[in-house]
Amino acid sequence: MFKIINTMSLNVGAHLKAVRQMYSLSQRELAKRAGVTNGLISLIEQNRVSPSVSSLKKVLDGIPMGLADFFTLDLAGKPQVFFPRDELADIGSAQVELRLVGGRLAKRNMSILHERYAPGADTGEEMLTHAGEEGGVVVRGAIELSVGGDTRVLGPGDAFYFVSSLPHRFRNIGREECELVSASSPPTF
Repeated sequence: MFKIINTMSLNVGAHLKAVRQMYSLSQRELAKRAGVTNGLISLIEQNRVSPSVSSLKKVLDGIPMGLADFFTLDLAGKPQVFFPRDELADIGSAQVELRLVGGRLAKRNMSILHERYAPGADTGEEMLTHAGEEGGVVVRGAIELSVGGDTRVLGPGDAFYFVSSLPHRFRNIGREECELVSASSPPTF
């Protein structure tokens, strides 16, 4: 997300404008938040004035963003935010489709999955266990979820959240495909 850039060649005005726009702030709104005039914001963005470190910090406090983040934010290499369906890696099996969101992101702190279970499909006879937590919401169909010693059938709109070190298993006992969206942290995939 952040990388070191040469601050000597940084166009502070253009960079400030890009950051301001990234946060969907007008010059007037940023000035109001920072307690400065919108004329100052305009002059900085046009590179007509070179702000002191303290002035720039005051302006960035209105975003809010620290000086280090401002000078290291790589706007040219913005991280991917949107992921079309065909970019979601399927890490499941023939009966269980598990589409991973952001699978190529280097430093993910969670796994988000769009899951589809064919009728009769399950995560296997052996209960799963791993570090972290997971949760999700059933979108369509029904899923039987066993966690620890408890088992429940969940339908559309029903949700789950549990510590993943508890043995667990997902199984579609219905006649139609089950679809759910889940997340786990730390990432398991």
